[in-house]
Amino acid sequence: MILVDTNLLGRMTNSADPQCGLTRQAVHVLLMRHERLIIFPQNLYEFWAVATRKSGPPPAGQNGLGMTCEQASQWLGFFQRRFTLLPDRSELFACWHSLVKALGIKGIKSYDARLAAAMQTYGISRLLTFNVGDFKNFSITIIDPSSI
Repeated sequence: MILVDTNLLGRMTNSADPQCGLTRQAVHVLLMRHERLIIFPQNLYEFWAVATRKSGPPPAGQNGLGMTCEQASQWLGFFQRRFTLLPDRSELFACWHSLVKALGIKGIKSYDARLAAAMQTYGISRLLTFNVGDFKNFSITIIDPSSI
């Protein structure tokens, strides 16, 4: 099993993104290899936030994709058909809390820690992401899409 990081979901939906093709190709190759690609509810929440924010760099935009709620909802359905959506387990909070305390994680990085904790609750050790540095402190194997 491989967790698909939220940054890939956004890139897959944005044909103007320079990494869109690479992202789609990496996902395609992994699926053809019969890898089980996983997402968690958090991935969908994060995608929604990015997808429905105004597009463009701040201050005019908000670094989002500028989708309508209907467009974002259609993509959520696509992701749930393409990937396996695993529910959060009851031990997720305790695992996350242990990680953030042990590693001294603060602020926005706590979201990455939550994904790492969700992976731990399922015994998932691999993560497909462009944000390699964001996950270097966790005991997981990072897969950069450009390496596939």
